[in-house]
Amino acid sequence: MAENNQEREVRAIVVPVTPFQQNCSIMWCIETKMGAIFDPGGDLENILQAVEEHEITIEKILITHAHLDHAGGAHELSQKLNVPIEGPHKEDLFLMESLAKQGEKFGLNNAKSFKTNRYLNNGDEVKIGNQILGVRHCPGHTPGHIIFFHEKAKLAVVGDVIFQGSIGRSDLPRGNHEELVNSIVRELWPLGDEMTFIPGHGPLSTFGQERLTNPYVSDFALGIEREISQKVKDQENNNH
Repeated sequence: MAENNQEREVRAIVVPVTPFQQNCSIMWCIETKMGAIFDPGGDLENILQAVEEHEITIEKILITHAHLDHAGGAHELSQKLNVPIEGPHKEDLFLMESLAKQGEKFGLNNAKSFKTNRYLNNGDEVKIGNQILGVRHCPGHTPGHIIFFHEKAKLAVVGDVIFQGSIGRSDLPRGNHEELVNSIVRELWPLGDEMTFIPGHGPLSTFGQERLTNPYVSDFALGIEREISQKVKDQENNNH
């Protein structure tokens, strides 16, 4: 279970779930201990154990997109905790409705379709305790994929849009590679080089690190010329 301690307003931990090792995140407001669970794909007992250990009061479930490993446990967890679900964008409705079938295909028979209490759009905000998270619509991996970010804490939950050294698949139903790259450049990069992100799988990274080194969307790969901050250069040098 990884933990991110860089923030003062919020804290976040990562609980890998399902055979896909999907990063289910739990983020909470330090002041109120109110929190949200992001992308509960399954293994709910592990998620709930982490919630209990950190003495968090969960007030909502947030979904980046409706693939099985991210949303398969959302319905059951919502019922267990009696909390609403927010997200994804309405364009993922076809995936939300097919979650049980997705589960049967991959042997995750506890997966259930869910209904969201609130579809989220680009520019929306969601509240956790006294903290506000921004929302960006980032289609390409799925048409209704969204990401969440806390501006002051410089922390984002990005689902399967981007990973350390890679980007999301675009060969699944209604995926689009060009759209995915555009989402990253248009919606993620403006959030700043120092924004740490929790991806749907694998280790954390920063947008600045990926702009330097990601073979799919680095500035070099995309032919983008810009001045890189000294802090990002120093971070990259420290990694070698």
